Amino acid sequence: MRKFKIGSEKKPTRPKKSPLREWLDSMLFAVVAATLIRFLTFEAYAIPTPSMEKSLMVGDFLFVSKLHYGIRTPKTPLQIPLTHQTIWGTQIPSYLDWIQLPQYRLPGFTSVKNGDVVVFNFPPPKPGEPDHPVDLRTNLIKRCIGIPGDKLEVRQEMVYINGKAFPAPVRAQSSYFIRTTEVLNDRFFRKYDIVNDFASAEGPFINWQPVEEYSEAAKSSVLVGYQVTASPETIARLKELDWVKSIEPLTEPAGQRTQGIYGGAAFPWNRDNFGPVTIPKEGMTVPINPQTIAVYGPIISRYDGNENVEVTPTSVRIDGKTISSYTFKQDYYFMMGDNRHNSDDSRYWGFVPKDHIVGKAVFVWMSIDPTPATAWAKIRWNRLFRLIE
Repeated sequence: MRKFKIGSEKKPTRPKKSPLREWLDSMLFAVVAATLIRFLTFEAYAIPTPSMEKSLMVGDFLFVSKLHYGIRTPKTPLQIPLTHQTIWGTQIPSYLDWIQLPQYRLPGFTSVKNGDVVVFNFPPPKPGEPDHPVDLRTNLIKRCIGIPGDKLEVRQEMVYINGKAFPAPVRAQSSYFIRTTEVLNDRFFRKYDIVNDFASAEGPFINWQPVEEYSEAAKSSVLVGYQVTASPETIARLKELDWVKSIEPLTEPAGQRTQGIYGGAAFPWNRDNFGPVTIPKEGMTVPINPQTIAVYGPIISRYDGNENVEVTPTSVRIDGKTISSYTFKQDYYFMMGDNRHNSDDSRYWGFVPKDHIVGKAVFVWMSIDPTPATAWAKIRWNRLFRLIE
């Protein structure tokens, strides 16, 4: 009888990975891990424009939680990981829209509240850009002012929600005219954190500029003051200066129609006097008439998933049938920037659909001053790890 020793046979040894193979495996693991973290939990964003100054500043880097409002399932699966619209450093699209999946939202910790700072996909396509899928549209960050079902109105810059005044953010900014004949310069305004020396992604960042008027006596233009963008706290400090004659808010009067304002085709609205308007809520029904078409027409034709829609100033047709009322299929939100006179927001392009909501801005982890400065001074140390409120 033959005897065998259990385990006496040698197991074949695996070939050792080359350094290149180990590096590629490590890179693949890092990309997969970063993609999952970005999709499931938090994503990093940078602030490129001054529309949220001084609550959020150009050069702030922040984390946005996708867990708060619930994670969106991907709509466009054919995409290079860790990209958004284009491949890094190029204009080459980073995705293919051959497959578009139904989009769902997993349960979150909470829902969007009035006053939350929210990152969302910009609903209408930006001029000159292709109409990307919903999950790949340009990211914006604003403060949610109105939630589904709210009746919103802006009167003389003050926001009212359901008839009650909604407090302006603590660091919100607006435009003012400082009446003075004193010649002021960049050094003076910099003391009050009013700077002009860098440009944002939306163009030059102008926070102060002189204002001149023609004088018959002098037969030339003379300085009468300065237009500034600042917070109420800064304006209060400037009012204490002896040589400041007066400071007046540059508020547009009620009833004055401004071109480019959302719904302006039917209403005399402007940036400081807007509404009243009811923010659409899933299941809410509105009659169809010229006034509701001006406000809700883009929703019916673009965001609610309807096909074969024809919208005119006086009628709406879906699949060839003229409708007399419309019931909304999802919730919508009204967003505004804290820099009220320097923000492209819902007053200009309308409501944000729920399926465009990305997440809640949680805290600033780094802040870099884009103005020329030393390496040490470039970091805004007082803003590091600041909670967003």
